[in-house]
Formats: sequence, C-alpha cells, structure tokens
Amino acid sequence: MKIALMNEFSQAGKNGAVLNELQAVADEQGHSVFNVGMNDDNDHRLTYIHLGIIASLLLNTKAVDFVVAGCGTGQGALMSLNAHPGVVCGYCIDPADAYLFAQINNGNALSLPFAKGYGWGAELNIRYIFEKAFTGVTGQGYPPERKASQVQNAGILNQVKTALTKDVLTGLKALDQELVKTAVGGKRFQACILEKGEEGDLKDYVRSMINA
Repeated sequence: MKIALMNEFSQAGKNGAVLNELQAVADEQGHSVFNVGMNDDNDHRLTYIHLGIIASLLLNTKAVDFVVAGCGTGQGALMSLNAHPGVVCGYCIDPADAYLFAQINNGNALSLPFAKGYGWGAELNIRYIFEKAFTGVTGQGYPPERKASQVQNAGILNQVKTALTKDVLTGLKALDQELVKTAVGGKRFQACILEKGEEGDLKDYVRSMINA
C-alpha cells in the first residue's frame, strides 16, 4: 500500500513526529509512505482546503492508495477531503476509530486532530491508530455478522457521492486556479504524483498547474 501523509501549516511542527510513527508501522507492514505535508522546511503555506485538493489528486491518479491528513482539530481536513469525488475520509481520534472505520466504512483517508488532545503519550496514540488502520484485512465488518449490510451500505454511499458530485477534473477546473496552484506547489507532492500517478488528463492538468 502507498500512503500519503499531509498536514496544514498550523501543524508543520508535528509533521516529523507523526511521520516517524507512520513510517515505523508502514515498514513493519511493507507499505510505502510519501510525506507531502508541511514541515518546518516548506516554503509554501497549505491550509486544510489545499489538503482536500492534494488528497483528491493523489487518490484519483492512483499515486497513492490511502491518505493520512490532519489539521488542528481534524474537522476542517475531514470536510475538505470529503468534498472531493473519489475520497472517503473518516475522523479518527483513537485506535478504535481507526479499526472501526477500516472494518465498517473501508474508506481511503483518515483525518486526525494534530493539536486538540495532543499531549502526553500522543505519539503512542498515533502509533496505535496507524497499527489499527494499516494492519490486517479491511472491510470485514464489526461486529462480523453485520459485514454484508455494512459492505452494501458503504457501496451505496459511494454511489450517492458519485451521483452528487462533478467528475474530478471538472470540479478542479471550477475552483479558483490560484488555489489549485498553491496546492500542487510542494516539491514532495509533485515528486509523488509525477512518479507514481497514472498518466491521463488529470495528471496532465497537474503538470499544467505546476508549469503555469
């Protein structure tokens, strides 16, 4: 599995600590991690609005399979990511949230609060969240006897979202293009999507924004 980590400007100082925990779990499970969030070395400013754009581009080009996002409370990133087609994001504050989301909703993104409740032992909580999110088989239902209905409902919800949203490229072109240009401005994001993303109109659009 290819996993992208992203966070906005207010949590740049937490990027390294969160990356360490994610990388440790990913290494144990044979996953790859791409850090496209802000850290203290970034020269451009990302808000949680930009995170939604970045997550959409990475997931819809199949550059990554899963996104770990976050902001101060995790709520802004949650809403921003879920506004985009092809992104199914859950809110996660503890390992039980990660496990239940993986088993019941089986989405492709999580939003974590990187400021609220981030105190003593926070790195342990984050490590355990990642262990529950990225270990074992997902979509098994909880409790297990409800798997059939939960899988069906998750599929229906995806169909509803697809029906109610524009296609990815049309939606991105309807946005303020300066917003998109800022979102795709990070060098680590560019390396991830250009090296790992599938070729097509969406990737060509990213190239046009980078070169604009």
